[in-house]
Amino acid sequence: MSFADLFDSGFKKRNEDHFASIVRVAMDDGIITEEEKAFLDRTARRLEIGENNYAAILKDYKTHPINPPMSYDNRLERLYDLARMVYVDHIKGDHEEIVLRKIAVGLGFSAENVKYVVDKALVLVSNGVDLDTFTEEIKMMNR
Repeated sequence: MSFADLFDSGFKKRNEDHFASIVRVAMDDGIITEEEKAFLDRTARRLEIGENNYAAILKDYKTHPINPPMSYDNRLERLYDLARMVYVDHIKGDHEEIVLRKIAVGLGFSAENVKYVVDKALVLVSNGVDLDTFTEEIKMMNR
């Protein structure tokens, strides 16, 4: 096995675990709605989860560990990506924002201020900011 293969397999495993965490949040109420399914489909494509792995994760998502990103910047980057997916998919409504808040808590954001962080993230994404601006704005908000 080459060094590149080791890196690729670790990257894929991390993406699969991240996706399984998102599925776990979506399954919190025991069902996946059509909007959540569309969101999961787009997330799987973005994280390069193949169809076989996608089906396996949906069936057995609890076997994957929950591994939030260790650094604050990596958490912000994941929040940015997820907020963009929600915005691009035009997922609307309180339920979807609640799911995004739950995911943000799973990423390591404080439950006390996650509503404000997610609201700010969605506003920033709707304004078309780049990752650097997004990161700076969220960090300023959490001081």
